[in-house]
Amino acid sequence: MIAIEGAYVLTMGGPDIPAGTVLVGDDGAIAAVGAHGEVAIPPGATTVNAAGHALLPGLVNCHNHAAMALLRGYGADLPLQRWLEEAIFPAEARLRADDVYWGSLAAVAEMLRGGTTCFADMYFFEDEAARAVDEAGMRAVLSRGLVGLDPQAAAKLAEAEDFCRRFQGAAGGRVTTMMAPHAEYTCPEPYLLEIDAAARRLGRPLHIHLAETAAEVQDCRDRHGGRSPVRYLHDLGLLRPGTLTAHCVHVDADDIALLAASGAAISHNPASNCKLGSGIAPVARLQAAGARIGLGTDGPGSTDSLSMWETMRLAGWLAKAGAQDAAALPARTLLHWATRDGAAALGLGAVCGRIAPGLRADLCLVDLRAPHLQPCADVPAALVYAATAADVAKVWVDGTLVVDAGATTRIDAGRALAEAAVRMNRLIAP
Repeated sequence: MIAIEGAYVLTMGGPDIPAGTVLVGDDGAIAAVGAHGEVAIPPGATTVNAAGHALLPGLVNCHNHAAMALLRGYGADLPLQRWLEEAIFPAEARLRADDVYWGSLAAVAEMLRGGTTCFADMYFFEDEAARAVDEAGMRAVLSRGLVGLDPQAAAKLAEAEDFCRRFQGAAGGRVTTMMAPHAEYTCPEPYLLEIDAAARRLGRPLHIHLAETAAEVQDCRDRHGGRSPVRYLHDLGLLRPGTLTAHCVHVDADDIALLAASGAAISHNPASNCKLGSGIAPVARLQAAGARIGLGTDGPGSTDSLSMWETMRLAGWLAKAGAQDAAALPARTLLHWATRDGAAALGLGAVCGRIAPGLRADLCLVDLRAPHLQPCADVPAALVYAATAADVAKVWVDGTLVVDAGATTRIDAGRALAEAAVRMNRLIAP
C-alpha cells in the first residue's frame, strides 16, 4: 500500500485538496482520498512525502500514432497532403514490425516521463505497440489503422478484427481496442460500412480522422452531394456514443450540432493542426454546444512533441486569441480535457481520469518548486500555463511506479531512443 501525503491534490471530480493524502491499495486501485489527517494510513504502508508538489490524474492523450517517433521532424513545413504523400507514405512503406515496437517504446517513454499515463493509438503492427505498452506499464487504447484504397484492404480489416479479439483487456486490463478507419477520404463507403459492421460485432468503438483540412471537407462535399464529412458519417450511422473523432477543425454550425447530439467524442489536436497549417478547431463553440472533448498531441511525426502540457497550453492560447476573450477555455477546463474528459472520450471514464476511491491509481506528481512555477497563486493555472514535462517527478499506472525522479523504471529509454534512431535512418534513406 502507498500513501502519497502533503500534495495539492486535483481530484478532477470534486474540489481540490490543498494538502491531501491519497492512499493506493495493493490491488492498484485508489483506496482513499482526503485532507491531511482524514485518511488512516495502515501500518507498513510506503509513504511518499509530496509536499511542494501537485498530484493529479495521469494525463490522457486522445489521439496518437506513437511509432511515428521514428519519423520525428521528417517532412517538416509541408501541408498535410504533401507531408503524407511526399514524406510519410514512402517511409511507412518500409516499416517492419520491430520498427513499430521500438518507435512505440520511444514514444511511450516520452509520454510517461511527461505524466501521460494513457493514449489512443492508430497505426500498423499494433501487436508491437501493445508489447511496448505492456513492458512499460502504460495504459492504451490501440487500433490498427485501415485504408480502403490499399489493395490488401480486406486482409487488413480481418487483421484489425483479430487484433481486437486478442488484445481487448490485455496487459492486465491496461490495453483496450478500437476499430480505426483512417478517414472518409481514404475509405470508400462500402469499406467504411464493413469496418462499422465489424466494430458492432466486436462491441468496439470507432477511431477516425474527421474534417481535418478545408480541402478534405470540400472534396467530401463534391463526392457526396454537398454533405460535409461530419454529415456524411452521421448519415452512415458512424457518429454515435463511443466514436472518437480526431481533429474536427473545419466544422460549421450544422456539423457542431450533429457532433454534440451524437455523443461522439472529439480529440482536439492543436499542435498538429498548427504545424501542418490545417487551421484552428472551434473548440469553444463545440464545448458550448455540448460536445465531448479531449486533447491529443497527434503523432510525433507531425507534432514532434508528445507533451500534453504543451498541448493544454496551446489549446488555451489559441482559443483565447481567436475569441479575443481571456476567459475562453480556462485552465480548469483544459485540465479536465487532459484527464477526466479525455478518459471518458476513450471509454475509460470508470477506470481512470479522476482521483477517487475505486478508480485505478493512474497518477502524476508534479514538482511545483521550480523557478518558473514559483511563487504560485493558482495551482491549476500554473500547471496549464507554465508546467513542462520536465517538472513531472513520479508517475504511477495501476498503482505501479513507472517513472521516478524523471526516469522510467520498467524500460530502458536510452536504448529505445538509440534503436529508434537506427530505424529512422533506414526509413528515410533516399
